Amino acid sequence: MIRSLFFLCGILFCSILFAGTRDPNTSDSKYLDYGSKFHCVLKIEGQDHKDQKYFASCVAINKNCILTAAHVVQDCKACYVVLNDKKYCIEKVICPSDYEENKFGYHDIAIGYLEADTDLGLDFYPELYSKTDETGKVCAISGFGLTGTFRTGTNQSDDKRRAGSNKINHIDRQLLICSPSVNNRTELEFLIGSGDSGGGLFIDNKLAGINSCVISNDGKPNSSYNDESGHTRISQHLQWIQDNLRDHYGKKEE
Repeated sequence: MIRSLFFLCGILFCSILFAGTRDPNTSDSKYLDYGSKFHCVLKIEGQDHKDQKYFASCVAINKNCILTAAHVVQDCKACYVVLNDKKYCIEKVICPSDYEENKFGYHDIAIGYLEADTDLGLDFYPELYSKTDETGKVCAISGFGLTGTFRTGTNQSDDKRRAGSNKINHIDRQLLICSPSVNNRTELEFLIGSGDSGGGLFIDNKLAGINSCVISNDGKPNSSYNDESGHTRISQHLQWIQDNLRDHYGKKEE
C-alpha cells in the first residue's frame, strides 16, 4: 500500500481545504474550550514568493521567538505571527541544514525570531521536551487548522484555535505518529490538518513535537479515519534549537 505525506499549510483564498479533524462522538465546543488554554499556540499569516497568501500555526517559546514547521516559512516573502488581531513580523528564520522541501517529513522545523523589541506578553512559554520516551505517551495537540470530524473529513473553516488529544503510536523518520482511534480513544481524540502546520504537540505540558504533515493511505489527506499525522520530534532537534537560541541572544547581548 502506498503511503503519501502531505504538508499542511492553508491557502487563504481557498474556501475548503484538507482539515484538522475531531472525534465525531465528541462536541466541537470541547475542542474549542481546550484550545483556549493553549495561549502559546499562535496563528501565522504569510505570503510566499509566488505571492500566494497562506496561513499556518506556530508555538511561542519566549517573548519574541517561535517554533514552526520549516515548510511554513522556508519560502516566505513575508510572514507574521498574529496575536489578538495584531501582527508581529518574523524578522529572521532558521531551518536545519538537513531540511529539504522535497523530502517530506525530514527535519521539518524552523526557528522564527520576531523583531528584537517585540514582547508577546504571554503568561506561559512551554519548556522543550528532552526525553526520548515519546512512544505510547498521551499527548495534547493544538493549532489553527480547518475543522471537521474523522467521519466527514474536511468541511469547514472558522479561524479558531482548537486542541485535542491523541496517543503517539510510533516514530517514523523522527516524526511522532498519531492516528484517529475507533476503540480506546483518548478523551478528546484529534488529528491535525491544513493550517495546523507549525502548531504544537505537548507531553506533560512540554513542547514535544511540531505539527508537520498528514500521512494518507488513499491519497486523500483529509484527516479522516485511516490517516495519520506526523509531528517533528523536538527531542531530536533540541541541541540545534538550544545552540541557535544561545547564538542569537548571545549576539544581541554583546
